[in-house]
Amino acid sequence: MKAVGFKTSLPITSTESFIDFETEKPRPTGKDLLVKIKAIAVNPVDYKIRQNAAKDTTLAEPKIIGWDACGVVEAVGNEVSLFKVGDEVYYAGDITRPGCNAEYQLIDERIVGKKPKSLSDEAAAAMPLTSLTAWEILFDRIRISKEKDKNKTVLILAGAGGVGSIAIQLAKKIAGLNVIATASRAESVDWCRKMGADVVVNHKNLVEEVREAGFQYVDFILDFVDVNSYWDAMAELIKPQGHIASITGSATPVALNKLKTKSASFSWEFMYTRSSFQTDDMIEQHRILNEIADLLDDEILVHTLTDTLEGLSAENLKKAHAQLESGTTIGKLAIKY
Repeated sequence: MKAVGFKTSLPITSTESFIDFETEKPRPTGKDLLVKIKAIAVNPVDYKIRQNAAKDTTLAEPKIIGWDACGVVEAVGNEVSLFKVGDEVYYAGDITRPGCNAEYQLIDERIVGKKPKSLSDEAAAAMPLTSLTAWEILFDRIRISKEKDKNKTVLILAGAGGVGSIAIQLAKKIAGLNVIATASRAESVDWCRKMGADVVVNHKNLVEEVREAGFQYVDFILDFVDVNSYWDAMAELIKPQGHIASITGSATPVALNKLKTKSASFSWEFMYTRSSFQTDDMIEQHRILNEIADLLDDEILVHTLTDTLEGLSAENLKKAHAQLESGTTIGKLAIKY
């Protein structure tokens, strides 16, 4: 099968940052599905792993990354019970295994969902990672209750990004929260409003902007940009007994003591926890993806795809990573095979 990978971590402008190569098509066993991939999407986790997985070394075989895909089940392992050959599926994958930047991929059925019928392959591929991350941070980490927490306020940092775009929708349309999102450019402000944000503020003067919008404190804060840079602002804005959650890495220790007098909580969200550790509730991601598919098909949620490239190639992966690394992407970028 054709695949795209890398042997060493290089700047995306380097000729060898991605290479085209051929490798053996895998065979499914156990709970694995063999999926013939029809489209993929790219995410910040992709370029972060590309930049760090083979630093100062050269791998014997190219590493295949990529963790958002849509395709068709071509074969199944002997323990598979949720899917059959011919089923259309979408998923965000498992960072401990080869990724989806290839023609075929093995994937555990417990982290796979049925493809939304109403979406194109590329639009469907754009949804799994961000939807799972946003769902888990709201309902598994903060444990927002659709009954108890309705009409409370959430502040979403980086509202126009991939995760922010779906988090705004879930917070507004499913949880019934009042949504404040951050954005600084006119086009990203418009995008946040399109996704359903009630208020959009500039992240560059976060405390002042939120206070000027009429909110002394907020019940929940979702950080999708940089926990260290915004920690003091988040600690100031969080309501007593509120909850902050983040998906971003922390270069220095998070000063949790700043939350003590407010008895506020803090949680990390890492979408790959369930698959990486084979947790007992790993099948929850299958359930979440199926629910997201129904919400998309019922037009309660809208897809967040904004740009598509055509064809699996090292050149297209380079273009996609360069776009993500620019920090100006709105919504999601996909590659259609």
